[in-house]
Amino acid sequence: MGDSTQDFNIKIPFDKKSLDAVLSVPKVHGGVLYGVILTHGAGGDMNFVHLVSLANHLASHGLLCLRFTCKGLNLVYRTKAYNAVLKYMKSLEEYNVGGIFLLGRSLGSRAAACVTRGACEEDDGAVLGLICLSYPLHAPNAKGKLRDEDILQITKPMMFISGSADEMCDKALMMKTIHKMKVPVQIHWVENANHGMTAKGKTMSDVMTEINEQTLSWIQEALKL
Repeated sequence: MGDSTQDFNIKIPFDKKSLDAVLSVPKVHGGVLYGVILTHGAGGDMNFVHLVSLANHLASHGLLCLRFTCKGLNLVYRTKAYNAVLKYMKSLEEYNVGGIFLLGRSLGSRAAACVTRGACEEDDGAVLGLICLSYPLHAPNAKGKLRDEDILQITKPMMFISGSADEMCDKALMMKTIHKMKVPVQIHWVENANHGMTAKGKTMSDVMTEINEQTLSWIQEALKL
């Protein structure tokens, strides 16, 4: 938590239990607040260092950030949880939320993509766009079976941030997939980074700064459209 943000630990109702989450609120904001929902990959939780750094960076620049934990490898379950968190953020009457960006890392980005596709099909204007960190386009050593069924159907702006050496996102296959998409899509390659965003010749701090700045810049551009 920085001097310009305030964090609140919350519980979000889901499936007769609750999801642990942290709401990062800009201390100084006027008028409309735009929201960002963030979630982790197959391992870890909402306290994964990249997510904390990103949420703090975005909140310090005036965005309402909600990061949450949902364990498990079942994509359908993870998607249901993400939908519950989206519903929760929409219900926050104390903040004037003008629109929400959905963000996830690895498996979390697949869940975010499923929710975004649903929002497109339902013409849900509250969802403004999708940000995927380390999107797992295919399983390692399984480039013949792409996980592109949701991202190809999305009609809202999208941003992908992937490592150029990601073993689950072949660069050439990702570029081919992007060329098939229906909307303008931006991709940023973190040079020499793998799926976990470890990059030769770069510190973790360097990589996080790069991800944070690229994400914020893209959101700011998207809000100008």
